[in-house]
Amino acid sequence: MPHIVDHPLAQARLTTLRDAATDVPTFRRVMRELGAILAVEVTRDLTLARAPIATPLETTEAPVLAAPIPCLVSVLRAGEALLAGFLDVLAEAPVAHIGAYRDAKTLAAVEYFFKAPPDLGRRSAIVLDPMLATGGTAVAAVARVKRAGPRAIRFVSVLAAPEGVRALKAAHPDVEVWTVAVDRALDGHSYIVPGLGDAGDRAFGTG
Repeated sequence: MPHIVDHPLAQARLTTLRDAATDVPTFRRVMRELGAILAVEVTRDLTLARAPIATPLETTEAPVLAAPIPCLVSVLRAGEALLAGFLDVLAEAPVAHIGAYRDAKTLAAVEYFFKAPPDLGRRSAIVLDPMLATGGTAVAAVARVKRAGPRAIRFVSVLAAPEGVRALKAAHPDVEVWTVAVDRALDGHSYIVPGLGDAGDRAFGTG
């Protein structure tokens, strides 16, 4: 089973995203806020080092994030809405982008773009895609990231379907999945129900 982020702030914001009456600016803002909450939850085990600093009163040693910082991987385009919140709290992170979409007829994932920092092999990776539906795009995105050789991969979504969770875990059992909720199922068009609709369309006003 995935890690369920059951923090009250996360759950309440998911309700706002689900609501069909939520307008585009609000949807985008709340998705960003939820990204920040997820970033805190998924990075709880980051390693700390200590470094000398000067406070206004004296010099001391204080905790800092140990290098290397994880790489954030945004699955275009919906991942961009989630990425913004992650960068609010993890601005030091390098960012990779993968362009992939689900073919409307075959439901297979089609990759059209990939760009990552050259040192991704030294880092762990956090793959961001708000919706884990059939799992096809997630499986393909993780496979592409794996070819760059990161130390470990985590997959973060806002919402998942049981079918997508099973598909991702079957293809990549070593990848931990984090989400705010696992919904009932997929409908006949492979949309998550009750769901929140198309996250990309709702975030960018193209629905």
